[in-house]
Amino acid sequence: MTIKIKKFGPEQLLGAPRRSPGYPSPDGKKFLFTQSVYSFDSHSKSSEIVVFDFESGEQNVISTDNGASEPKWLGDANQLVWLKEGDNGNTSVIVADVHSPGKTYTAGTIAGPVSSLKLYEIKDGMIAMAVAGKANPDGSLHNPKNSPKERSTAKVYDATFVRHWDSYVTKERDSIFTAVLQKAPARVQGREGRYNLVGFMNALKGTGLECPIPPFGGTDHFDIGPKGLAIVAKDPDLNPATHTKCNAYFIPKEDLMDLAESKPRKIQVPHFNGAATCPVWAPNGLLGFLQMREDGYESDQNHIFEAAIGDANSDIQVRQLSSSSEPPFDPHNNFWSLSPSSFVWSPDSKFLYVQAEYQGAGCLWAYPINVGDYPLTIRQLTNRNFITEAIPIPQSSTILISSNSLVDNSIYSLLNPFNMESSPGSIANQPSTTLTVLPQPSFMHNQFGLYPTQVNSLWWKGAHDHPIHALMMRPSNFDASKKYPLAYLVHGGPQGAWNDQWSTRWSPALFAEQGYIVIAPNPTGSTGYGQPFTNAIKNNWGGSPYTDLERGITHIESHLPFVDTTRMVALGASYGGYMMNWMAGHPLSKKFKALVCHDGVFSMTGQLASEEQYFPQHDFGGPIWERQEVYDKWDPARHTSNWTTPMLIIHNELDYRLTISEGLSAFNVLQGKGIESRFLTFSDEGHWVLKEENALVWCLVVLNWCNRFVGLGEVRDRMGRNGDEFCRVGRRGEPSDK
Repeated sequence: MTIKIKKFGPEQLLGAPRRSPGYPSPDGKKFLFTQSVYSFDSHSKSSEIVVFDFESGEQNVISTDNGASEPKWLGDANQLVWLKEGDNGNTSVIVADVHSPGKTYTAGTIAGPVSSLKLYEIKDGMIAMAVAGKANPDGSLHNPKNSPKERSTAKVYDATFVRHWDSYVTKERDSIFTAVLQKAPARVQGREGRYNLVGFMNALKGTGLECPIPPFGGTDHFDIGPKGLAIVAKDPDLNPATHTKCNAYFIPKEDLMDLAESKPRKIQVPHFNGAATCPVWAPNGLLGFLQMREDGYESDQNHIFEAAIGDANSDIQVRQLSSSSEPPFDPHNNFWSLSPSSFVWSPDSKFLYVQAEYQGAGCLWAYPINVGDYPLTIRQLTNRNFITEAIPIPQSSTILISSNSLVDNSIYSLLNPFNMESSPGSIANQPSTTLTVLPQPSFMHNQFGLYPTQVNSLWWKGAHDHPIHALMMRPSNFDASKKYPLAYLVHGGPQGAWNDQWSTRWSPALFAEQGYIVIAPNPTGSTGYGQPFTNAIKNNWGGSPYTDLERGITHIESHLPFVDTTRMVALGASYGGYMMNWMAGHPLSKKFKALVCHDGVFSMTGQLASEEQYFPQHDFGGPIWERQEVYDKWDPARHTSNWTTPMLIIHNELDYRLTISEGLSAFNVLQGKGIESRFLTFSDEGHWVLKEENALVWCLVVLNWCNRFVGLGEVRDRMGRNGDEFCRVGRRGEPSDK
């Protein structure tokens, strides 16, 4: 029996240890990870680099330096290398001895901030290195600490893409920088046997290419391997505000070593004009990557490609490995309608281990390449939780799986994809049968008593009788004889999904542990249920998804006697916020005591202030001046005469995706109509609330807004503050005395 040490609340959600994925050592005996903890007492974050031994289960802390980041195995299982940013903005490349924690040295210093470290061993004692950083217009690494203070804040633009998500577009561009870590020979006194950083250069200087693709690109946009550097970048001839078209490029390793300006070779993929991601080198020198077909659609289905790269004068041979229309292997397999998000190669280059969302989980699939004696059958290997990384362990047949769930923020497991009871090389047929969880303590379970059995699935018939899936989470002390208020969570996107996945932004566990039944539906437009279901949101924002949500409430009323349907609240962010505003003008809102709209769409005209214009143009079939009737049809602002339900509006000043005028407009309508309402804003946050202190206030304000309408008690932090005490609350335009 587990005894709760603390009730799970906002501080526990935000202060719990956060662990990175695990990375196995070259000898297959250990793996490393990082973990960090935020303290609300000291208002600071502490971090560690940890090495876990598979055989003994022991954990050794290698570093407690808060500036250390992105550790990687260096050469063998005895050394690590990581990045450390200094106060002057420079980055030190630190090498550490695994067996002597605290014993480190600096291999070299980079004159600016870099991240997304990747390594490839060229030969013993010589390691190729690639990192991402901002480049100045002349190609040099940008260091903001060295930038002179501008005399004017003026910015002038001659084309769209003025700003992106939470910052203005500047003259600096993301780029990939390469170098070599070379072990000094014995004759170099004082440095013998130590690695030195040499040949640091901008691999994309003069190419006009930007990689990683901002703002979310990282290690998933480039790879360094046996043939050189592979990247994906947006087509430089197209406006990034109205196009998603990407190309994959290859730079031979010989070019990376001579320090001259690179001449990337474009990898041509006929008829595929969409976004690209995940270039990954295979051990045998093949290059795999993902690409979408349609330009301007960021949620199109990813397809898997393989490129065979020869010498500089030969053509690059490209082969499509996946196809939703003509599956070459198993036409009845669920995988074919899904959209892979990433993959890794097996050590023998004969399999891809592919990650994809599937019915509320982030699953792993074994995808055989048509070589050798392996059976050509795609197999699903996992069916629960959400995988964040899957890496084959060297000198082993197993895979190290890093994942999380709605009740656990970090799970490390071992998976053997081969069914040893059948013929050699046959992939196990049943998901998860060989998944072995490593003895990492479950902080959420041991401290707060969160259990996997709190999470269940619901299904009902939505619009056009299409099956709709939802995740349901109950309190850990659930009693079926009692009735609980409902928190109905609507996800963003709209091409997104609720998955069995941990989050410190929208956590179903946070609501469940306050005493709610939480239901998180995946209506029309959601990902993980096949590409046609995702595509069905087009020209349909307030149509089928609204019907799906409406029928969900009908299902709850009829089938869940432990839900008190007289005490329900609905919450949503981004597209979920749109749905709150849309519901407010339609009958479904009358079922709820209160709504919460975070960074939501209020007016379709407001979409013209957004940065990535391809997004509304795709979802509404064209620009507003050509499709005015469609924009008007799904405009929440046209139904404000029907608004009556109390609503909390949250909108942040740095949200350039959906500008703050959207939140202020909705709040002004609510106030003008005399509807109980509240407005919360953060001046230093964008589309999400990311800073721990701000996130704490967000949690307290949201929980107390909802709790008040359903009759639950007030939530306070350890100092007794309920959220209002953190900020000045205005009434009729005047600041209060709090």
